[in-house]
Amino acid sequence: MIIHTGGCRCGAIRFTANAEPIYASYCHCSDCRRASGAPVAAFVGFYAADVRFDGETGATYGTVPVERSFCGTCGAPIAYTDKRLSDRIFFMLGAMDAPENYPPRVHGYVREQLPFFHVDDGLPRMETMTAPRPSGENQ
Repeated sequence: MIIHTGGCRCGAIRFTANAEPIYASYCHCSDCRRASGAPVAAFVGFYAADVRFDGETGATYGTVPVERSFCGTCGAPIAYTDKRLSDRIFFMLGAMDAPENYPPRVHGYVREQLPFFHVDDGLPRMETMTAPRPSGENQ
């Protein structure tokens, strides 16, 4: 069994996933940019039942339905969850121990992409979210 691991900068938060990821993407939305401090964010998603936290799970913030987590000690962004996809957790690619193993497969929210930042990788480009929500919301 392949174990996927990650955590924060200071080591207070560590996590493992014991199944293959179900999702990997870039997000260009303004909320992800602000949360990550970068011109684009990248995520890898797992089913929450396959994830275990060792030690802290992190502090959280956000507006329903999205909640983001970060380390309360070092401030590193860790993950986000969405109540509409309550069985999943999406880790910041930078929180993974081997981020090179999770190449994004799609760009989301390209309608909000910064005009000076473009990755010409041939991946699909979605105007809004890349993981459809059960309610049909794509905002």
